[in-house]
Amino acid sequence: MLSDNKVRAILVNVFAGITGATGWRRAWSRRCARCTSLFRLVVRLAGTNVEEGRRILTDSGLPIVTADTLSEAAERVVAARDRVRAA
Repeated sequence: MLSDNKVRAILVNVFAGITGATGWRRAWSRRCARCTSLFRLVVRLAGTNVEEGRRILTDSGLPIVTADTLSEAAERVVAARDRVRAA
């Protein structure tokens, strides 16, 4: 997916709160830090300690967009795709 030049935004639906947030933060910082000008990552978190998971992603300093619901995540991933495409 990361090598596809047509991908502009990725939506991830995580049911793991802190564990999921920590995993995505680690993966994004290792593999995709250079990709942030090419596409955006939108993460919808659910599960145990979701507030702490959002804090982990927000405090990471990485351009990861979070969402509370799947509908909100869908709206944000479309908006993120359009912003990257326009840039």
